[in-house]
Amino acid sequence: MTYYNGDGVTQDYAEAAKWYRKAAEQGDASAQNNLAKMYYNGFGVIQDNIYAHMWANIAASLGNENGKIGRDLVALKMSAKDISEAQRLARECVAKNYKGC
Repeated sequence: MTYYNGDGVTQDYAEAAKWYRKAAEQGDASAQNNLAKMYYNGFGVIQDNIYAHMWANIAASLGNENGKIGRDLVALKMSAKDISEAQRLARECVAKNYKGC
């Protein structure tokens, strides 16, 4: 959260997204949820509801309550087709142990 909030460093969303991704790829559900928020808001990454849903869904599957909330909120802005795609990507990501998602 250092780069996200600018705690002791210049606020840098792209750098925050990079570090959240590294932690997300190691299975950190909080980082997965934070990365979902980055995608939802377009902070440091190109805004993408499909990837926001995917990462929030993965976080939720690991018991992250905020991931469940975020997944359900972003789903309200998505078509059924996009939700299905996000779910497919989440399954693939889990199968790859979160690497390269």
